[in-house]
Amino acid sequence: MKPWPKHPVIYEINTWVWLSELAQKYQRPVSLCTAPPEEWDQIASLGFDAVWLMGVWERSPAGIEIAMRNQGLLEDFRRALPDFSSDDNAGSPYCVRRYMVDERLGGPAGLAAAREMLSNRGIRLILDFVPNHVAPDHPWASTHPEYFIQGDDEDLRKDPASFIAVEGSVLACGRDPYFPAWPDVLQLNAFNPGLRSAVVETVQQIAEQCDGVRCDMAMLMMSNIFERTWGSRAGVRPPRTIGPLLSRRCGRAIRSFSL
Repeated sequence: MKPWPKHPVIYEINTWVWLSELAQKYQRPVSLCTAPPEEWDQIASLGFDAVWLMGVWERSPAGIEIAMRNQGLLEDFRRALPDFSSDDNAGSPYCVRRYMVDERLGGPAGLAAAREMLSNRGIRLILDFVPNHVAPDHPWASTHPEYFIQGDDEDLRKDPASFIAVEGSVLACGRDPYFPAWPDVLQLNAFNPGLRSAVVETVQQIAEQCDGVRCDMAMLMMSNIFERTWGSRAGVRPPRTIGPLLSRRCGRAIRSFSL
């Protein structure tokens, strides 16, 4: 395949929606494994350098439960889909339970098949990574609570919209400096050494499955922004921000994009 162009043109596909539309079109279930070759041909005919398959990772049942208790979200859902029911809520693609391809989309084998289909047509594959937060039922929440911004029972009592009790710990919800917390995700601590190592390992695993990584809300993990957002809760600021660490460890395997 040719080297990456200096300014690649990227086509974003909402993977869940696209496969659902194909299922309606062909009147059968369609996954990344079984999407017809002519659909990949049609994408290739558009002339893009890369396809970003947005939202392939395993979505969170806990995140769906939280969304279904949010009256504001439910009102939005019903405005968009008047006959909305709980079965229509597939979950947020940015409330990631695990960085494994969701089996409902075809699992890892489906992603490998999609990548081959694209590669055969001279197109690279880009996937998402969300460095700022994970779902409340991500394995780290129970096995490594130290990876997260910590709270206590008083935080939970005073500000239940910004803190969640998980497996005996009180953990902060994800946020940026200027907006209320996102209630369905947990805030990772960019200054925690164990988390930094785990993030590098996660990105390396993603890199094995694609040609580029799109980092969602990457600026929130820059040391100056993270320190401003979380103050003393973050602990001691490390000498280097996490971005260069990822680039040094993973740069040969992937090209990174922050869009």
